[in-house]
Amino acid sequence: MYHYVYILKTVDGYINKTYVGYSTDVISRLKKHNSSKGAKATKGYKWKIIYKKRFISKSKALSFEYFLKKDRKKRSYIIKGLK
Repeated sequence: MYHYVYILKTVDGYINKTYVGYSTDVISRLKKHNSSKGAKATKGYKWKIIYKKRFISKSKALSFEYFLKKDRKKRSYIIKGLK
C-alpha cells in the first residue's frame, strides 16, 4: 500500500488557500474535503489537487506532511514550481 502527501488549492471563485494532507486514497479524501466531511480547515470550500507525492513508508509520508505544514516557504516553492 502506498501513502500520499498532497496539497490542495481552492478552486476559482473562492479565497486563495492551500491545504496539506496525508492519505492512502487521495481521490476519496478529496471527495471528503469537497463534501465538508474532511478536515475542519477545508470546510466550506471546493478544492482541487495540485500536488501529490507517493511514499512506501507511512512514517516518511507523515514526516513529509509535517514538514510541509510547518515550512510555508517549501510549500510555496513546490506550488510555484508547478506553474
